Amino acid sequence: MDIFKFVTPEIIFGRGALQQIGFSARRLGARKVFLVSDPGVLDAGWVDKTITVLGDAGLEYTMWTGVTPNPKDSEVAEGRQLYEEKGCDAVIALGGGSAIDAAKAVAVLVSNQGDISSYEGVDKISHPLPPIIALPTTAGSGAEVSQFSIIVDVKRKLKMTIISKSLVPDIAIIDPEVLGTKSAELTANTGMDALTHAIESYTSVAATPLTDVQALNAIRLIANFLRKSVASQSDFQAKEAMAMASLQAGLAFSNAILGAVHAMTHQLGGLLDMPHGEANAILLPYVMRYNLIASMEKYAQVAEAFGESSLGVGKRAMAEKAISAVEEMARDIGIPRSLSQVGLTDEFIPKLSENAVKDACLVTNPRDMSRQEIERLFREAL
Repeated sequence: MDIFKFVTPEIIFGRGALQQIGFSARRLGARKVFLVSDPGVLDAGWVDKTITVLGDAGLEYTMWTGVTPNPKDSEVAEGRQLYEEKGCDAVIALGGGSAIDAAKAVAVLVSNQGDISSYEGVDKISHPLPPIIALPTTAGSGAEVSQFSIIVDVKRKLKMTIISKSLVPDIAIIDPEVLGTKSAELTANTGMDALTHAIESYTSVAATPLTDVQALNAIRLIANFLRKSVASQSDFQAKEAMAMASLQAGLAFSNAILGAVHAMTHQLGGLLDMPHGEANAILLPYVMRYNLIASMEKYAQVAEAFGESSLGVGKRAMAEKAISAVEEMARDIGIPRSLSQVGLTDEFIPKLSENAVKDACLVTNPRDMSRQEIERLFREAL
C-alpha cells in the first residue's frame, strides 16, 4: 500500500470569518502583529476592518503595504527590517497571493536571516518561522494553505520558487465577503489561476487520492461559478463557491505540486512583471495539449467535471473536450488569447525557456519537457 502525506493549516471558512482574525492571533501567542497587505486592499477598506478586530482583541500592530503584484526580494528585505525594528512577533497576511507570499518570505528572514535567495528551491529553511495567519482577498492563489512562496529576484529577473512545509500558515481564514470588492478582470485572472492549480495538481506525477478529490471538486466549482463571479460583484453564492474552489485547489497543489504552466509563467512574472493568473490562463490550453498523451484519462475526468457527457465518447475525444472547455471559459471571461497581447515578444523566449527548465514545478509535470519544447510552446502561445 502507498503512503500519502497531506499538509494543511487550521482552516476557518465562511462569511464574516474576518472577525476571527484577532482571536486567532491571540491563540498563537501574538502580542504585536506584522500586518502585510497591499494598497488595493487598503483602499477597499479591509485593512481598517482588520485593524479594528485586532484592537478589540488587545493586539498591537505594525502595518506594511509595500508589496507589488509580483513581490520582489528588495521588498521582502524592507519588510523584514520593519518587522525587526518594531519588535513584532507574528505575521498576518491580508491580500492576494502577492501579499501572502511576501509575508511568508518576511517570516523566513526574521527567523533564518540572510537573503531570501538563499532559500530558493525545496526544504532550505532550517529554523521555525513566527506564527503566520493568512486571509486571502482573492479567489485564486491558494497561498493561504500552500507550502510555496514565489518571490522575484530583481537582478536575475526571474521568480524564485521557495518550497517548504515551514511556509504553510498556521491558520488560514477564508471570508468570501472580501471578494465582493474585486473587479471583473481580477476575478477572471485569479479564477483562472485557481483552475490552473486544480488541473496541474490533478495531473501532477505527485498526485494522490488525497489531492485528487480536492482538485476535481475545485474544477467542478470553477466550471459552475467562475463566469457568474466575473459577471457580478454581488453574487455571493458565486463568491463563496469560488473561495472554496481556490481553497481546495490550493490544498491540492500544495501537496501535489504543479507543472509546466507554472514553470513557464513564473518566468513571465519575473522578467516582464506580467499578471500571474492571466499568463496561466493563456498558457494552460497549450500545455494541456502537450501533456495530452500522458494525461488522457485524467483530462477525460476534467471534461466530466466541466459537465461534458462521456456517453458514446472515447477517452481521447473527452480529453480534447477538457481543453476546449478551458478555452471557452477563458474566452467567456475576457482572458487575452495570446501572450503577445500582454507584452511578450519573441526576443525574450530563449531566456524565459532557459529559466523555466530549471523551475521546481517542471519536475512534477506529467510529460518530460526540454528547453526546446518550452520554447516551442511559448512561440505557439504568441
